[in-house]
Amino acid sequence: MAHNVLLPANGKMCFFEKLKKNDELAVTFQIGDRNSASAEQLVADFWITSDSGQVIKQLTDVSHGDISIRAVRPGKYTYCFSNEKSSVTTKDVSFNVHGVVYVDFNDKNSDNLDVAIRKLTELTYDVKNEQSYIVVRERTHRNTAESTNSRVKWWSVFQLLVVIANSMFQIYYLKRFFEVKTVV
Repeated sequence: MAHNVLLPANGKMCFFEKLKKNDELAVTFQIGDRNSASAEQLVADFWITSDSGQVIKQLTDVSHGDISIRAVRPGKYTYCFSNEKSSVTTKDVSFNVHGVVYVDFNDKNSDNLDVAIRKLTELTYDVKNEQSYIVVRERTHRNTAESTNSRVKWWSVFQLLVVIANSMFQIYYLKRFFEVKTVV
């Protein structure tokens, strides 16, 4: 399931999942900006900690990420997004959390249909996560393109004004040059 949260300036947001031993937790995320005039790629910090407070994975100053961990022991695993080093007002964080429940394939009591459904669910989440990632990237690229187009437009207007001023000066100068001056 995709989540979108606004990460406040100098703040952090944490979420948690309860995992059993050998369960897998995967988090994919993208940092963006809801301001359509912004063309800057925003970054944030990300980390995952175990229930004992030990940092398992950590990313610093990243714009996107795809992190996956396997639970060594059961407990509450916390993942956090941090904007504490930045004074940017808000950052749009789009993230997906999905996990794989550990199933022992050698267990004769396990249901093969259950395993197939879990694999299908995981693949469906992967497609959904990729679509969410593409939407955020498209928004960022569109903002960059619109900013570039605006700059090109104003540069062209400036060049046109320079050409018009230069033409007016040349006409004035040539008129003065060919003026007949009579001395009385």
